[in-house]
Amino acid sequence: MVFDNFGRLRILVICQTNNDADKYKGFEMSNVGTLQAIRAKTKDLFDFNVQLTEQQYKNSVSNSEEIEHGVIYLKSCPKRLVFELTNVCNLRCKMCGRNDADFSATIFNTEWIDKFAGILNTIEEVTLMGWGEPTMHPEFIKILERLNQYSVRKYFCTNGQKLSELQLFNAIFDCKVDVMAVSLDGAVAVTNDSIRGKSFYNVINSLKNIVQERIKRSTKIPYINFVFTAMRSNFREIPALIRLTGELGIEEVKVVFLTAFNNEMETEILYGRMDEVKQIFEESIKVASELNIRIKLPHVQGEDPSGSRSHKPCYTAWRDLFIGSDGFVRPCMSTPIKFFHIDECKDFEEIWNHPSYQYFRTIINNTENEPDSCKHCYQSSFANWNRNHAFIQTGLTFSPEWKKIFPINRN
Repeated sequence: MVFDNFGRLRILVICQTNNDADKYKGFEMSNVGTLQAIRAKTKDLFDFNVQLTEQQYKNSVSNSEEIEHGVIYLKSCPKRLVFELTNVCNLRCKMCGRNDADFSATIFNTEWIDKFAGILNTIEEVTLMGWGEPTMHPEFIKILERLNQYSVRKYFCTNGQKLSELQLFNAIFDCKVDVMAVSLDGAVAVTNDSIRGKSFYNVINSLKNIVQERIKRSTKIPYINFVFTAMRSNFREIPALIRLTGELGIEEVKVVFLTAFNNEMETEILYGRMDEVKQIFEESIKVASELNIRIKLPHVQGEDPSGSRSHKPCYTAWRDLFIGSDGFVRPCMSTPIKFFHIDECKDFEEIWNHPSYQYFRTIINNTENEPDSCKHCYQSSFANWNRNHAFIQTGLTFSPEWKKIFPINRN
């Protein structure tokens, strides 16, 4: 069990008995047989045993309080910055929305980081993720080096294809990357590679080397988790993936439901198949408990506490500040909404309380006035998995249009 610096449980925890569960009253739980799983919260970030400085702690407390009170003009900084370094990818996964959107190549201008230099010792985390593969940014390692000058937690999501490159491998340790999320969609190569292309063994071998290097250096970072997109053709492999996670010495498996962006992929969604999904989730929790692997699971259809609402209460406009690879500030990755271009603002303060941001905070949790795209939310943390639109986005505008800035080498 892992607690954050606020004394609150931050990681999905497996409770073996009802007596154990009583200890964690006030946290959202899901009953699975005789086991109970605590769901990840949407207001806070996970600290993975990384200690907050006093400055970070005070900001996070203030941010949580402003979220609770629905403050529109924020005095606190966000808890994290999310930088989409590029929308270019070196894989073509069959379920990815990139296949059904107009993706003109864009790349994050590293000079934009200058606008946030004054808060990088105040916020908890910088997350490098988005519609593309962040390690393809030509200055990815330089970005890690720069972030390593601050106390901020460094987190990136990857398909793992470049982790075998020696320069990146060394940078992960030299720059003290705290958390690394790696996409894998099967417990065996034939399943994963049918979904993501030939990638399984490259990922597995790279992670073996990283775990061995952690041991060699006597460090627990980077904390590593698999991100698994559950669909009809692979969800039965979740227990086996947890066993593989244990064999590799990795800490966590996070499961997200597939959202279909075209008619062909609608045949793969798990909407309407929750009886079997619940059985697999129950087995997965048992295996994770036996192996001491942390596991995060989405709410199953019919049990999401959002009821019939369009989405869970959304706090991204308070907790996060998202910058797209084209420089447009957006509320999150999973939306076509663009607030404004970052170059319109001289500094962080002007960005964070821009009139567009303030207005969005007034409407996002207002069912009548919220944007149409938010009424059809599919963002994994905030989506309402009772609703069909969380699983199906076919025919909807689900991503922004990217204005081409300059070419990117895809190698």
